[in-house]
Amino acid sequence: MRDLFKNPAWRTALVLPFLGLAGAMLWWRGPDWNQVGDAFSAVRWEWVVAAVGFNLISVVARAFAWRTVINQALPEPHPSFGIVFSAFSVGLFANAVLPGRVGELARVAVLTRRLPGRQGVWAVLVGSVFAHRVFDIFPSLALVIWVLATARIPSWALTSLIALAFIGGSLLTVGLLAARRQPGEHLRLEAGLGPVRRLFTMARYGLAVLREPVPALTALFFQCIGWFTQLLAVWSAMKAFHIYQPLTAAALVLVLMNIATILPLWPGNVGLLQAAIAIPLRNQYGVALAKGFAFGFGLQLIEASVGIGVGMIFLAREGLSFAMLQVMPDATKAEIPLESQEEDSKRPPAKRARARVPG
Repeated sequence: MRDLFKNPAWRTALVLPFLGLAGAMLWWRGPDWNQVGDAFSAVRWEWVVAAVGFNLISVVARAFAWRTVINQALPEPHPSFGIVFSAFSVGLFANAVLPGRVGELARVAVLTRRLPGRQGVWAVLVGSVFAHRVFDIFPSLALVIWVLATARIPSWALTSLIALAFIGGSLLTVGLLAARRQPGEHLRLEAGLGPVRRLFTMARYGLAVLREPVPALTALFFQCIGWFTQLLAVWSAMKAFHIYQPLTAAALVLVLMNIATILPLWPGNVGLLQAAIAIPLRNQYGVALAKGFAFGFGLQLIEASVGIGVGMIFLAREGLSFAMLQVMPDATKAEIPLESQEEDSKRPPAKRARARVPG
């Protein structure tokens, strides 16, 4: 059964009915699609360029935040920003084109390949991704409070926000309790620990930034810059589609976008995302449904142009293919060079298992 879910054809077969249902609902109950096309014909391209630029700044800021986390998790020499940004960009690409947010593990796998000879580095980097996401809690919470004070949030979104606030608080608590400072010049694998406990111990080093006030504030600062510039990107995209609403409307859209993409049922949740944006804009700000849908598609294309465009550049730079990207998130292969996976499959099962234990 597990092998079936790893099979791309089987996963596609599972997703197609949901895509078909979503497409049918949009066709029968959605906007006038001729008006959606008209909205695209009137796009102001200078604001599209501005939105792309703000999105790119957001990506750079978030990569700086992750590098700050990594520098506290790993002993010197630390990976350069160029290497970290490359891995981060490949992760964005994976999240954009593959379901299930596998990009979080893909960026770990890419960076692991660039740090050969470091025991346990894969587990440490997984911990760093968790810590990096913890810093999203603070700007996202501030954004939600602002939206709650200035706009009316749909009931389905409000329920999701309450659940997310609880989950976010729980993750922050777990991170603070589990964080462990990195041990010095070399990652230490404590004697006598089994493989699972060793992995958990190494992952705790990835949370080390949560125990260091100045680096933690630095990472938080970059994450806040990332969120703010993404907010400006949404606002610029609204102007591109002649939606002249205040920044609070862009904040509402940004909150709804993040809620609608929590569970990626298919790449981008196309259709579902547009409905989650357009309907509240119509109810709250009187934006025509067709214009709201056009804006939703345009906003997703703008974000994808950055994630996919930059990601493809760095995917090529890393010497990877899309087929390789699909297998990179497999944790059991994360520390094996991709070029040797075919040879690894020919080994006896016992030797193969021992070779794949990180650290």
